[in-house]
Amino acid sequence: MAAGHFVEMKKRGEKFVVLTAYDAPTARLEAEAGVDIIMVGDSVGTNVLGYASEREVTLDDMAHHIAAVRRGAPGVYLIGDLPYATYDSEAQALASAARLAQAGADCVKFEGAQPDIVRALKREGYEVCCHIGLESQHQEGKRRQGKTAEAAAKLLADALALDAAGADFLVLELIPRELAAKITERLRAPTIGIGAGADCDAQVLVVHDLAALGTRDFKHNRRYVELGAALRAAVAAYARDVREGRFPAEENGFSLEAAELAALEKIIA
Repeated sequence: MAAGHFVEMKKRGEKFVVLTAYDAPTARLEAEAGVDIIMVGDSVGTNVLGYASEREVTLDDMAHHIAAVRRGAPGVYLIGDLPYATYDSEAQALASAARLAQAGADCVKFEGAQPDIVRALKREGYEVCCHIGLESQHQEGKRRQGKTAEAAAKLLADALALDAAGADFLVLELIPRELAAKITERLRAPTIGIGAGADCDAQVLVVHDLAALGTRDFKHNRRYVELGAALRAAVAAYARDVREGRFPAEENGFSLEAAELAALEKIIA
């Protein structure tokens, strides 16, 4: 599958579903559930690797997790993030994109309005997802963007420039829904919204947020299941059973057959 498939969906007015994954089991479940695109974001740093910021994520980290997701979901379109400071020049962006493509990414994503980087990647045959609005790699704090007419107009101009450069997708994060609608209407490329309203061509969430595996909740998120609470309760129950001798029980193990046990006793004696 190529990016053009999603452009055709946009033309037909069909929404599509994007969700993050960082490991093979999660990717497999998402594929089975019908997710259209899996995004291996630099959010792996704060959600899985224990980093304080997305800026700490390395190219090795991204390649490692992209490969794991690809093994779990071999047939799903996969977008992989270029991490911080790995696309500061055209040559660097191309080398970084090659690494992620080798790991299994169908498309590479980077933050910021850099049409020259888009054009360089497209010339070498890469499919490209851009990302504007909240840029976790480049902005301090996770705050809503485009809140004034001037800031909104700048984001619209950036989106149009990226589209003209050939971007295949555009992530719009934490921008006003009205602005996201205007951008979506004007772009050839499908838009993927997160905290940007319902008029985007697709939506993306971080799977850890959707499943409530973290301690924080966000206005742009909806918790579809409380996996964090369920896992905590399960681990606590396991710990109690071990300490009180209830686990493992008879059914959780096996025994030697009588003849083998007798033979063992003779050997030991």
